[in-house]
Amino acid sequence: MKLLLVEDERQLSEALAELLSKNKYSIDAVYDGEAGLDYALTGVYDVIVLDIMLPKLDGLELLRQLRSAGISTPTILLTAKGDIKDKVAGLDSGADDYLAKPFAAEELLARIRALCRRKGEIIPDDTLSFADFHLNLSSYELEGENGSVRLTSKEFEIIRHFLYKPHRVVTKDELIEKVWGFDSEADYNNIEVYISFIRKKLDHIGSKAMITTLRGIGYKLEE
Repeated sequence: MKLLLVEDERQLSEALAELLSKNKYSIDAVYDGEAGLDYALTGVYDVIVLDIMLPKLDGLELLRQLRSAGISTPTILLTAKGDIKDKVAGLDSGADDYLAKPFAAEELLARIRALCRRKGEIIPDDTLSFADFHLNLSSYELEGENGSVRLTSKEFEIIRHFLYKPHRVVTKDELIEKVWGFDSEADYNNIEVYISFIRKKLDHIGSKAMITTLRGIGYKLEE
């Protein structure tokens, strides 16, 4: 899961980014509204965590512009303001949820999981499975009939993305945006190398699942 965090308080942003990373989320963090809008408009994020009080462009205006552009990424607003008028203004601007500071880390994580469920992406606590193999989300291991093998962080992010979209085509551009970030210098060769590594590891654990190549389009995870 790829999250965008838009929070101008650096200390809080760093703490939240560390918390989310430890819970297996891939994070892009920016510190003002204009940068937040630029990143959010790419549409590559699964959830946006957005502060209201931001320099250059406030969170509510950012959200209005985002929704006007047709980007429907689920968004949680963070703010020190807790009265009902601010909550209503945030929800009317297109927010999906609202969390007033200070808040418990567990509550933020629970609200992110709830937004993922509403979006139709059920995220199991520990394991994702497909065909005859399992991906352990805690240990970064692929598990199959012949045992298990540990994945690198990029291999893990790639195979996890495939497991969220089994049998559906995943383009190379989509993988670069989801795994490396839309402003990354990674290219198609990077994707091809990592796909090769993952295929070898699936073979190592005895899985019959295949990542097939659709030339000029992308890849598909199949049984």
